[in-house]
Amino acid sequence: MTRKILMAALVTAVTAGMVFAGGNQQSGQSSGGAAAPATGGAAAAPASKIIVTFAGTEAASTGQSRMMQEVADKLNASGRFNADVQINGALSGDTDNLVTQAKLGIPLVIPSDPTRLASQFNLSDISILMAPYVLTDPAALDKLSDTALFKEWQTKLEAQGITIVANMYNGFRSFYTATPVNTVADLKGLRIRGFGNATGNALAKYLGFANIGISWGETLPGIQQKTLDGCEVQVATAYGSAIYEVTKYIALTKHYMLQSTFVCSTRLLNSMPEADRAFFLATIREAAQKYGQVVASEEDGYYQQMRDQGVTITEVDLKEFQDAIAPLYTNNDLGFTAGLKDRLFKELGL
Repeated sequence: MTRKILMAALVTAVTAGMVFAGGNQQSGQSSGGAAAPATGGAAAAPASKIIVTFAGTEAASTGQSRMMQEVADKLNASGRFNADVQINGALSGDTDNLVTQAKLGIPLVIPSDPTRLASQFNLSDISILMAPYVLTDPAALDKLSDTALFKEWQTKLEAQGITIVANMYNGFRSFYTATPVNTVADLKGLRIRGFGNATGNALAKYLGFANIGISWGETLPGIQQKTLDGCEVQVATAYGSAIYEVTKYIALTKHYMLQSTFVCSTRLLNSMPEADRAFFLATIREAAQKYGQVVASEEDGYYQQMRDQGVTITEVDLKEFQDAIAPLYTNNDLGFTAGLKDRLFKELGL
């Protein structure tokens, strides 16, 4: 799909959602997962309401999707917002394109992540938040927005038209494969769907697999058709997308501490009355902290459900994988500013 066609499709989809009041998901699912009733005769929302659409690529069952629905419901209950939720790639399966549309002024809130933002906005330092084996404790994110370093990144992003409104823990990513992976050597030559950016390519370089940066929606059919050998992903998304149907092995490498970095356009925030903006930001940030804890508490249950589906889970030697990754930092493949890790850890109190 060309950029112009995608832009037109997004504008049409978001505009269509604007005529409905309340928190219904126009993607055809309610927050409980049931089909949403047709609402073609609903009255138009009052012009004074602030229109916003939360758009993500994950299934309805994940903590990220449930978080967005809860936020939309609270915003709508205030009477000041007309918030809509589009999940499971209903607007687009390409997160970077969704962020681009938000930057251009479409009233979207998008869960991206630090590695995507680093590549998309030429801000390499922010990718340290998800660099392999750097941050390993979700609790560190509770202090992140108060650090001077984060505020510097925020200023640089705002200058390009995008604002981070919250950062949420969204699970550790590991390898899900059609053949067993017990050691680093077992990854050699495998075609793995991963992040199509500098961080994803660096991970592949030092662990020896071929990084295939396709959209998440193409992953299951790719493995099914044997054009892929697996993927690296967090367990809630893997289970929600039924990846267990095509991959029967998980290597618990936990190489990324995934974060959902919720962004919207600076223009959208600045257009809100001060009280509404404060309520909007507080609602999202409180929900992000809550659902980060929910995601952490649910991971073991998802792993058990994967086992119930016949998946073998291997506890790999993490030190072997960490040692294989170490040259990434010695060689500074990600282009970090000198002393960045030490500064981040100091400001986080680690």
